[in-house]
Amino acid sequence: MIKLFEYNWQVRKDWFEWCAAVSHEELMKQRTGGIGYILPTLYHIVAVEYGWICGGILQNPIEIPAFGEIPSLKQIEQFSERCHSELAPFVYGWNDSLEDRIMIDITDEGESVPHPYGEVMRHVIAHEIHHIGQLSVWSREIGKKPVTANLIGRGLYGVTNGDSQGL
Repeated sequence: MIKLFEYNWQVRKDWFEWCAAVSHEELMKQRTGGIGYILPTLYHIVAVEYGWICGGILQNPIEIPAFGEIPSLKQIEQFSERCHSELAPFVYGWNDSLEDRIMIDITDEGESVPHPYGEVMRHVIAHEIHHIGQLSVWSREIGKKPVTANLIGRGLYGVTNGDSQGL
């Protein structure tokens, strides 16, 4: 599971770099599907990961600013870095004893819903991958090559692109 978080963090960093070469107007142009905008989607990915792990599982008091308070790429990158520094120690400390522990999620309707930690962690991973797919579609719509979503060759499992030739 740790490797999939590292994968998401690498891909997210790549998307931040990709966005730096795109105008703010294009990042905020309404699109079809999902949240409908590139920059707010990146913000949403960070906020959801942080909310579920730091606020939900760890039950730490958290501060998630509204998108309107941090509407620039640089501000969202800084928000991502802050959130990452708080949740990464938990992710890197993950072990099998945490898998079935229960967190209580309070729904918008005030209902208490139990979720195993392992399920929440996998939800967070899948959530980001889902939105990365949307970003890829939107990048093609504006004529730009998307960030690669390839897990292979990122060096996460000890082999880099150069080392994987002929495997």
